[in-house]
Amino acid sequence: MIWLKNYSLEEVNRIFDKYMTQLLEIKATAILDNTIIATMPITDKVKQPFGILHGGASVVLAESIGSVASNLIIDTTKYVGVGLEVNANHIKSGIAGFVTATCTAVHIGKSTHVWDIKIHNDQHALLCISRLTVAIVEKK
Repeated sequence: MIWLKNYSLEEVNRIFDKYMTQLLEIKATAILDNTIIATMPITDKVKQPFGILHGGASVVLAESIGSVASNLIIDTTKYVGVGLEVNANHIKSGIAGFVTATCTAVHIGKSTHVWDIKIHNDQHALLCISRLTVAIVEKK
């Protein structure tokens, strides 16, 4: 297990229950050895004007889950994990239901973490593949 301690879903969801993640209704649903899984409903809040899931909402989901994951690994009294680079390939459109993001560690170093995030719809079709690099910086 890569986490600093055994975090509960309630603890992680307290983090998600603030800021943009609260607005988009992002919720953690599982914490595994090196993976966090979260969901987001496809509502009008996350759709583009053409009625499909906005690519930016998928990127917010990916960066949010990866950033939270990094901060669960480090000593947050001394360091903070911040997004350094995120990319996303949008494979298929989302229209309704929920999307599920599976965020898995690719590299956990002292100064950077790299996460692979795959976003699927309710039918398990791949909608988006994202890669997030998080910088671990000393708090000032």
